Amino acid sequence: MNNAMNLSERSALLHKIQAEDFALYEVALYLDAYPQSKKAMKYYQEHHKIAHMLKAEFEEKFGPLTLYSNHNDQKWEWTDGPWPWEKEGN
Repeated sequence: MNNAMNLSERSALLHKIQAEDFALYEVALYLDAYPQSKKAMKYYQEHHKIAHMLKAEFEEKFGPLTLYSNHNDQKWEWTDGPWPWEKEGN
């Protein structure tokens, strides 16, 4: 895969993760006010699962998404590539 495609895929995946995290944050605020809402809880659970899968896919393809995601016992991978907020990485 060439570098431009790789960056485009990386950027698209980060965008999906950001959208899911936004949805989770918003529904969490709703659940703070309406903790008995079964519909909101179902929405939260569905989107939590999606966010988890997207983050796992990102980390498999591009490395750690956060510093807490370094799963290599031999190497500190967090510093290997562009960080998620760096322009050249998106």
